[in-house]
Amino acid sequence: MDRRIIDLYDDFTHGGMNRRTFIDRLASLAGSTAAATALLPMLQNNYAQAQTIAETDPRIVAEMVDIPGAPGLKGYLVKPKTGGKLPAVIVIHENRGLNPHIKDVTRHMAAEGFLALGLDYLSPMGGTPADEDKGRDMIGTLKQPDVLAYGRAAVAYLKGLPDSNGKVGAMGFCWGGGAVNALAVAEPDLAAGIAYYGGQPKAEDVPKIKAAMMLHYGGLDQRINAGIPAYEAALKQGGKTYEIFVYEGVDHAFNNDTNAARFDKTASDLAWSRTVAFLKKQLA
Repeated sequence: MDRRIIDLYDDFTHGGMNRRTFIDRLASLAGSTAAATALLPMLQNNYAQAQTIAETDPRIVAEMVDIPGAPGLKGYLVKPKTGGKLPAVIVIHENRGLNPHIKDVTRHMAAEGFLALGLDYLSPMGGTPADEDKGRDMIGTLKQPDVLAYGRAAVAYLKGLPDSNGKVGAMGFCWGGGAVNALAVAEPDLAAGIAYYGGQPKAEDVPKIKAAMMLHYGGLDQRINAGIPAYEAALKQGGKTYEIFVYEGVDHAFNNDTNAARFDKTASDLAWSRTVAFLKKQLA
């Protein structure tokens, strides 16, 4: 697909324009409104593909739960049926909320042997809507102190579960990747953070990080990748435990298997294997 179209959609999904402007510009690039309409299914997430692990999978049990410490905060808690004391992981969504894709990622984490919590940062405002544009607008109204408070409440909740081993990590994608980086700065009890193509914290805040960090980036993601050098320098200078991987030739959101234009299976599978191994090591 034309890089200009990918970049245009990236601008749209990150709040750079409204839908009408996006469609008009897409039509200009595609040659007509009809051509733009034909391209939309490839650019947008197709949640019909989001159940690679079903809620009824015999390895897991899933439910929506209330998170103490933040009024109205809810999450999608998925547990493996193996029992015992298990490591816990918060799964933080993109800028559309707790959608079917992120719920599927949460189920995957549980199938790997973690207590997995897909946190819905929009639940205090009524929950993630089915309309992605509305979800994106709602994300834009969140205040950073609330984002941090929700994440910290989730850490405390998972840490205190009777079937938790007391160690909590967080993984997030896009907006959620940035939320993981911010949570690592703010929450000393976070043991590990996995940020997929997420915005980086200020270099002067990096010394506050206690968690071991793993950072995944798409090689074509110029917008986010511009922040890598300063972040890595600060991590290195601070003696932090971290790993950085840049997957060449793939886009922002390369892990999202419901998005035909961006998903890259090879990069996604490699990043996932690295993520699981890292969390199992750091949360043991």
